[in-house]
Amino acid sequence: MTRGQGGMDGHGCVGKLTRTPSSLLRSPTVRAGAPFSFHALHDPEPDDKKEQGKPRAHHRLRHGPPQPQLLLLLLLLTALALAALLLLRGGGSGGGHHLALLAAAAGAALAAAAAVSVARLRGPRPRPRAAVPASAVHWFIGEGDAEGQQRGAEREREPEEVQVREGVELYSNGDRYEGEFRGGRCGGSGVYSFFGKGKYEGDWAGGKYDGHGVESWARGSRYRGQYRQGLRHGHGVYRFYSGDCYAGEWVGGQSHGIGAQTCSDGSSYAGEFRAGVKHGIGCYHFRNGDRYAGEYFADKIHGFGVYRFANGHSYEGSWHEGKKQGFGMYAFRNGDERAGEWESGILSNSLPLSDPAVQRALQAARRAADSACHLPRVEDQVNKAVMAANRAATAARVAAIKAVQNRIDGKLSFINV
Repeated sequence: MTRGQGGMDGHGCVGKLTRTPSSLLRSPTVRAGAPFSFHALHDPEPDDKKEQGKPRAHHRLRHGPPQPQLLLLLLLLTALALAALLLLRGGGSGGGHHLALLAAAAGAALAAAAAVSVARLRGPRPRPRAAVPASAVHWFIGEGDAEGQQRGAEREREPEEVQVREGVELYSNGDRYEGEFRGGRCGGSGVYSFFGKGKYEGDWAGGKYDGHGVESWARGSRYRGQYRQGLRHGHGVYRFYSGDCYAGEWVGGQSHGIGAQTCSDGSSYAGEFRAGVKHGIGCYHFRNGDRYAGEYFADKIHGFGVYRFANGHSYEGSWHEGKKQGFGMYAFRNGDERAGEWESGILSNSLPLSDPAVQRALQAARRAADSACHLPRVEDQVNKAVMAANRAATAARVAAIKAVQNRIDGKLSFINV
């Protein structure tokens, strides 16, 4: 299909326009004057101030048993004093020296035993724990601490909702948008009117057509179906003002995939498309009654296929850009057959029907024709997309009415665009 698919009557999607002073009426869904409650606000203080605000630990003196070092010192001093006393009494005799040495040894043994017992009683020294980072400080206004903390945690987990506004936006070229805004851009449901050319009614996201919608133009063309990022994408039906119609799959604003095309002259095609033209396998019914089933390439009969004429004749074999080319067989309605090699639609080399090259071409043509007649059908998906587009268009008209009513009531200020 080559007529009017990409541009739709020569008009593309909404582009960036030069803005001039005009009026924009936006209506927030949360009206001014409603009570507000703030929850779980993070403390904006810097880290050093947070450290200053932390409570300090208070240390208290505790009374306990004497330290083990003092016990050892007392025992050692006692042993030394006993040894000195024995030396003085002995008067330098050998027996006195022996007694002093025994006393010193006994004192050392007692000190060692005391040290071992103290070490066993104290046990292993515990390792210091890693410092636990302090959690963020939360402030709660108008609620109890427990309830406020719980709701604050829930608010942090929930994604932030985008505020929706309803408004009217006028553009310097005369175009007009009436509907919902999200984040300052067309989003939600709305109607975009092209000055003197047509309009779009349906879903928006990020300032572009996205979802389901209906495009209609002044000359009579109309599209109902799915969109993605401002382009027709998914399933939909496009009816041209000339009477032609395409129903099927779309990719990037063009017919792409499986679809059906009907023309005002009575011809029709059902099969595969690529980038807006017939490409792949499909079946074509011509207005004069002829039928072709087989392969297409770049909108032309190309490859292998079967062509049946309205007068009863038929050709099975190879094709090249709409003409018989290669090996094939032509059968007349009276039963006569001509097989061989064809050149630009003319039999250049006659061969018997049993020739292997001719048989291979006949089998390939029949397989292609059978595959073209048994392609999956997409009527159900198209019908669902059309119904969803009608619902989206209705919602867009409702949003446009609300936006205009808000402007009439004067509830909101005007913003230059």
